[in-house]
Amino acid sequence: MILTRRGVLRLGVAAGALMLLAGCQKPSKFKRYTGPEVTRVLVFKDSRRMYLMNGAKALAAYDVDLGFAPVGDKKIEGDGKTPEGDYFIDRKNPDSMFHLSLGISYPNAADRAEAAAMGKKPGGDIFIHGGPRRRDAKGPDWTWGCISVSDAEIEDIYAMVRVGTPISIRA
Repeated sequence: MILTRRGVLRLGVAAGALMLLAGCQKPSKFKRYTGPEVTRVLVFKDSRRMYLMNGAKALAAYDVDLGFAPVGDKKIEGDGKTPEGDYFIDRKNPDSMFHLSLGISYPNAADRAEAAAMGKKPGGDIFIHGGPRRRDAKGPDWTWGCISVSDAEIEDIYAMVRVGTPISIRA
């Protein structure tokens, strides 16, 4: 039997349809959440814990990894520290190199001024994200300043937290 491009395409479509019908589809990393609204994210660096809050009630809690130099507030680009302060979730990245990620609004005006006073840049691109696609991160506190959870956990967090949600990061 000789197959044309069109024939191969039809076979591929048919095979895909059969896989869907047979339940062989790859599970989506995008989950649905219909519970109470997450009104704030709280991160406590010293205990390596993050809480998704609805008012005063914790909806979920996670162990986290931080930047490779976790003690102290982020001051400048490349210092390996996770920022401390009050920010907000400013974006969602479905194509993150770390599975999924939620952007944190660091640096704010005070962070930029503090770095400028030292003649440095404050850095940026701070996220809550899953694990690396490469499994070369070993041990705790391996990020460049981000907050990391497992891939399964970031799927839940990504579904629960909206852009604009406040996040407080404490020592």
